[in-house]
Amino acid sequence: MPRQHSSEIRAVNLAGLVQGITLVTFPAASSIFTNPDQYDLSSSQYGAMFLPQVLTAIATTLLGAGLARRLTPKRVLLLGLTANLTAMVVLVLSAGVKADAAIAYPLLLVATAFLGAGFGLTVPVLNTYVAASQPARADKAVLVLNALLGLGTALAPVFVAIFVGLGFWWGLPVLSAALLLLLLLACARLPLRAETGTATGPARRAGIPSRFLLFAGFAVLYGICETVNGNWSQAYMTTDLGASTTQAALALTAFWAMVTVGRVLFAAIVRTLPPRAVFRLLPIILMATFALTAALPQDAPWFGVATFALAGLGCSALLPLTISLGQDELTAMSTVVAGGVIAFYQVGYGIAAFGVDPLVDNGVSLPDVYGGAAIAALVLTALSFAVTRRQMASVAS
Repeated sequence: MPRQHSSEIRAVNLAGLVQGITLVTFPAASSIFTNPDQYDLSSSQYGAMFLPQVLTAIATTLLGAGLARRLTPKRVLLLGLTANLTAMVVLVLSAGVKADAAIAYPLLLVATAFLGAGFGLTVPVLNTYVAASQPARADKAVLVLNALLGLGTALAPVFVAIFVGLGFWWGLPVLSAALLLLLLLACARLPLRAETGTATGPARRAGIPSRFLLFAGFAVLYGICETVNGNWSQAYMTTDLGASTTQAALALTAFWAMVTVGRVLFAAIVRTLPPRAVFRLLPIILMATFALTAALPQDAPWFGVATFALAGLGCSALLPLTISLGQDELTAMSTVVAGGVIAFYQVGYGIAAFGVDPLVDNGVSLPDVYGGAAIAALVLTALSFAVTRRQMASVAS
């Protein structure tokens, strides 16, 4: 591999790691935002804080492919990194006025809006680049990138705990801003010109293939399943399983850590266990885990930690494989598959992030929510077979 190309791969993978840290900065600091001595946000204010993030993430992922054609993927990546950097800077500024809710809360909304835009612009370009630059091992390359992104999401709560212990929680956004600035400088000096197979003329005018709807539906359901675990595990641990705050935090860390471990594992054994087999297996694990989580007895917090770790394994490779399998099959729109999949994933995220709270307010218990998520995982399993069946038939022919 040429030295220049190797440098680009390292920069792109590092961008995935930093994106993961940046993305989870706000959820990792949830106790800061709701602390009466800090921002003193109500639970509804805290939940609403993520609405701009979801909206801008969906909008930018849908617009990203068109921007890449007009501005080049490299410039879209630089825009995304700049948006993430802006989000971290605004978050740090909000810490200085946290006592004045009339100023601090709007700043937080601006910060999450920039964070969503950064995610929506950056992640599709990163996924498309690693797949296009390593076509012979695209599945593995996408898994590695997303493993690093997952590692970043697991590191963010650790960094928050460290900085809170040191007495300045805002050290995490400062660290993220510094890493993003270094990435911007590094990426600006690299060509990042991997051939992405952009469709021309007739292929581009052909529209969206109906098969993409399967990938889109899968991404929505996956977003729901991941977010039910990622956003509601701590509430379930403390209210239904009698867990301490530390045990609840450990459950969330275990979930994200196993997401990362699973992506590394499946990337390492890609020749032994083909991606399509993994794509069919993981939703089954996820379905069983949701059913087990819903049936856990009260006062069993350590069982909860274990089941959320298993849920992380079930989630691990599904999103990156949805992207890589979609790019393999939908060649006429390969450059927009990553953005489209991530946009629909964000729809699922929004449904679970904002839809569970009204259910709970109307008397639905969190065990019932996890039972419902098992049904979503059952449909996810069926879609995984529908997605891979045609691909396996194409390989056989």
